[in-house]
Parts: sequence; structure tokens; C-alpha cells
Amino acid sequence: MGDMAGAPAGAAKLQIPRWIQLVGLPILLLFLWVVAGAARHVVFLFLVAALIAFLLNPIVRTLTRVWIPRGVGVALVYLSFLAILLAVIVAIGSVVVDQTKSSANRVNDYFTVVHGHPPRTNADRDVDRFQRWLDTHRLSGIDIRQRGHDLVKQIRNKDVSKYTGDVVSFVEGAAIGTVKFLFALVLTIVVSIYMLLDMPRLARVVDRRFPPTPGSPPLLGRIEHSLASYVRGQFLLSLIIGTSAGLGMWLLGTLGWVPGADRYAVLFGAWVAVTELVPYIGPWLGAIPPFIYALVVHPISALWVGLLFLGIHQIEGHIVVPNVMGSALRLHPLLVIFGLLAGGEIYGLPGALVALPLLAAGRAIWEFFGERVTLESWEEGGAVPVEVGVEETRPIAPLPPPEDPPAAARR
Repeated sequence: MGDMAGAPAGAAKLQIPRWIQLVGLPILLLFLWVVAGAARHVVFLFLVAALIAFLLNPIVRTLTRVWIPRGVGVALVYLSFLAILLAVIVAIGSVVVDQTKSSANRVNDYFTVVHGHPPRTNADRDVDRFQRWLDTHRLSGIDIRQRGHDLVKQIRNKDVSKYTGDVVSFVEGAAIGTVKFLFALVLTIVVSIYMLLDMPRLARVVDRRFPPTPGSPPLLGRIEHSLASYVRGQFLLSLIIGTSAGLGMWLLGTLGWVPGADRYAVLFGAWVAVTELVPYIGPWLGAIPPFIYALVVHPISALWVGLLFLGIHQIEGHIVVPNVMGSALRLHPLLVIFGLLAGGEIYGLPGALVALPLLAAGRAIWEFFGERVTLESWEEGGAVPVEVGVEETRPIAPLPPPEDPPAAARR
């Protein structure tokens, strides 16, 4: 298939003929697109499993160097990560469900349970307290007592327990969804275990079929290096955004705009750094605890927290992520933005989560085979596969010079 030309480094370079470029490559790309669309979930699962295997392979290789069999090393790595992951998910899930149920009960009791003398709900008493506060601060012209009691009565008549029950049902449904996610995660881990166990054999097969040029790393080594660069870039990104959020909360607390926020600035910053691992919604997830804290301490201060995280989100999405990840992955910032948007469009949030490591691995593969594959030029030798008919044109003979008119005509 094409002529073999000697590469500068001594390796054979495969030349793809023009007819394959014109017909074969488009058909192959279309076939791969149709197959990937039909088995999208399976393809995505295997891609994630491959990424996990390549990320963990350096750790397993390090363990094998201290006389630990590869199978035992794989088991140790996966059991450690799986135990930590399950403990975190179960702890967070149980706390969220329990707290949601207790909060729903408190809201329901706040509007519906009558006690004291005269018998009133806590909501009605808070309306009276707020009216007294207005009266004692020279705002007696503002009368909200009657409207407040009417609002509480409307909420009570609309059955608060129904709405709080809907919230509980939503959280329980989210818990069921988490269980399904865990099942898919376990399946992905099983596939990645098989890949990781056979990684040395796969590396030998690939190196034998596509030997690296002298002085350059093999294909699988390049993929591991690119994914390690992605991990370093993601760590730097989390550090930048988490530090920015922590400093912002500390500054708001120091200025008195969010009372007490400076005491919890480190905790808020650490939480934002962790949620930064989730594309798109990570900054918003990180803003939830600081916003709730500000809302409880002083409702007006929640406005400053919202503006802080809105600014962080805009800077993160348009400046920090494209430049930091683009530098770490050696990709143009526009390609980073396109990869995140395309991953989210194709497979939602999980697609956006694996978009950048897939781009990193794709660049390594592209560079490796770019040294070995060349396209036959369309300008050098050979006839063009598809001849384009051009009407033959003949040169037009020049017109003869005009003759002099006869003498009679001149007269």
C-alpha cells in the first residue's frame, strides 16, 4: 500500500496513496463515527478504563520494581483507591440524605406546628418580631404584619409537607442514581484491571509493530507522559482557583462584608479546590457552602459571596483553564475550550470530565504516527485520481492590420 520511503531517523515511513486519501479515509472515518454512535456507552466506558489504566500504570510499575508481582501490585493500588472512594461516597451520601430529611422536617414544623400562648407557629412569631423591629427603628410606617401572616397562612394551606416530601424524594432518587453510577464505576474498574495486567504485553506488541525512533519514547510511554502532564495541570488549576476563593473569602471577612468568613477561608478554599475537578459545575458546587454560610450569618453578605464566585467562574472559564491546561497539554486554548464543549455535548458531564485527558492522549498518538505516516503529495508525479474535464481552448489568431482605404474614398 504505497511506496516505503526512508525516514530521517532511519525508521520506515508509510506513505498513503492519493486514492486512499480521497476515498478510503473518509469512508473509514464515517464508519468509525457510526460505530461509536451506536455503541456510545460501551466506547465511553472503555475509553475511561484505558485512561485509568494509563494513569495507574506508573504506580504499578514502581511497585513491581520492589519485587512485588504485577498482579499483587494492581490489586493493592485498586483496593486502596476503591476503599477510599467508597468510604467518601457512602459518607457524603448518607449525610446529605439525613440532613435533607431533617431540614425538610424543620421547615414543615416551622410553618405548620402551633404551640405556646397564644397558639401560633414559629413563622407567625417571626413576622411579629420583624414588625416590632421596624417599629423600634423608626420604620413604623412599614406595616408587614398582616401581609406576613397572610403569606404564612397561604404556605400552610398549600401543604408544606408535600413540597418537602418532593425534596426528600429527589434526594433519594439522587442516591439511587449514585448507586447506578457506582455499578458503572465498578464495571469500568474491572475493564481497566484487565488492561493494566496486560499493559506490558501490549507495550511489547506496539513496540514491535511500531518501533520508536532512536532517542524517542515509545507510543505508550508518550501517552503516559501526556496524561501525567494533564494531572499536573489539573492540580495547578485546582490550586489557583482554590487559593483565589480562599483569599476572596478571607478578604470579605476582614472587611466585615461577610462576618466570620476569614476564620473559615482555608476550609472554603480547600472545598473549592476539590470541586474544581468537575468541569462546568465545579465552581458553582464550590460556591454553595460559602453562600449558605453568608446567607445564615447575614443575608446581605450573600450578595458579596455570589459576586466573588461569579467573577472567579468567569476568570476560570475564559482565562485560567484555557491557558493553564493549554500549556500543560501543549494545546491551543481554543482547542481546550472546544474539547470541553464537545465532550459535554457528546456525553454530558462525564464527557466533559474526560475530554482533556483524551485530547492529551490524542496529541501523543498524533505526534507518534506523524513521524511515520505521510500523505502522497497531490503535486508530484502521477495523474490526479479524479480527472476534471476542462474544455480545450485554442489561441485566437491576431487580426490582420486594416488596409488603407482607396484613394477615391479618401477624397
